[in-house]
Formats: sequence, structure tokens, C-alpha cells
Amino acid sequence: MSGAEVLDVARDGIYTFFKVGMPIMLIGLAIGFVISLFQALTQIQEQTLVYVPKIVSTFMGLLFLMPFMSDAMQSYMSRIATRIITGG
Repeated sequence: MSGAEVLDVARDGIYTFFKVGMPIMLIGLAIGFVISLFQALTQIQEQTLVYVPKIVSTFMGLLFLMPFMSDAMQSYMSRIATRIITGG
């Protein structure tokens, strides 16, 4: 493989990584922001209040987005397998 092909594979892998991981990270960010806003408005400064809603929303997001995530990873693996079979 030439340097350009290696960069293409790496770029595709990074793009797939962000495509798979970003929705879950954004869900956690949004829930954290809402809980922080709630804490600021009500002046409740409980540090553990953030964890349970974030964990629940993350797992619900994983369950909801699992078909999308598995399809993205499967298509990436198919592209890599095709490159291996064709020799570059």
C-alpha cells in the first residue's frame, strides 16, 4: 500500500469512529447540560445527581442507535475487507 492509500484508510476509520461515537457523546453532553442548568436554577449542588440520568440516557441512546452504529461499522469493515482482497 502506498502512503496515500494508508491515509485513505486512516481517514475513513477516523470518520467512522466519529460517526459511531458522536451521537452518544452528544446525548451525554445534552443531558449533562440540562442537569447542570437545573442545578444552577434550583441551587441544588448535589454532585451525584448527574450520573444516573447520564447513564440511563446513554444506554437508551445505545439501544436506539445500535442499528445505525452496527451498519456504519459493518460498512467500514466491508471496505477494509475489499481493500485486503484486491490487494490495495
